Amino acid sequence: MRGKTEPRILVSIREQDFRGKGDFSWRIHPSLAQVSGDRSLLSSWSVSKLETVGHFVLRYGLVFILVLFGTEKWTTAEAQGIQAWVAHSPFMFWIYRVLSVQAGSEFIGGIELLIAALIVVRRWFPMLCAIGSLAGVFMFLITLSFIVTTPNIDPDSKGFLLKDIFLLGASIWSAGEALRATRK
Repeated sequence: MRGKTEPRILVSIREQDFRGKGDFSWRIHPSLAQVSGDRSLLSSWSVSKLETVGHFVLRYGLVFILVLFGTEKWTTAEAQGIQAWVAHSPFMFWIYRVLSVQAGSEFIGGIELLIAALIVVRRWFPMLCAIGSLAGVFMFLITLSFIVTTPNIDPDSKGFLLKDIFLLGASIWSAGEALRATRK
């Protein structure tokens, strides 16, 4: 083992502390660690993979949430659950003047599903993804406004709506990344 030239990180724990015999070391794979002090702990390949996986989870997690909540809008319980928010919204109150509560909920769900569909095509149509992501930015700003526009909103609803801060951030990132991809 000692004859190999693989980079190693020596651990300052001595085996004799446990069994009373000589030194030992743990070998770390070269792609994960470097011996020299000026190199990073993770190789650029590993960092790149982490970023790629993170971007995938961020974008398609956003799509998953949009599909999940978009399809729920077709249920009676969800239509009734969002009624107070929509009715008191300065941006959405008009929906109930044109549509019933159920149809209004389905209209909103359709918009959420359309936004999800636009974002999911990023690989082939980055401009469509940018458009969908920007629509998501506006949608999440509107839903966050429910916190201040709905009178007597209960704490559970506030907590539920606060998740949209993270979805807003994901939409902003997705729009920027997709717009950058259209310039290549």
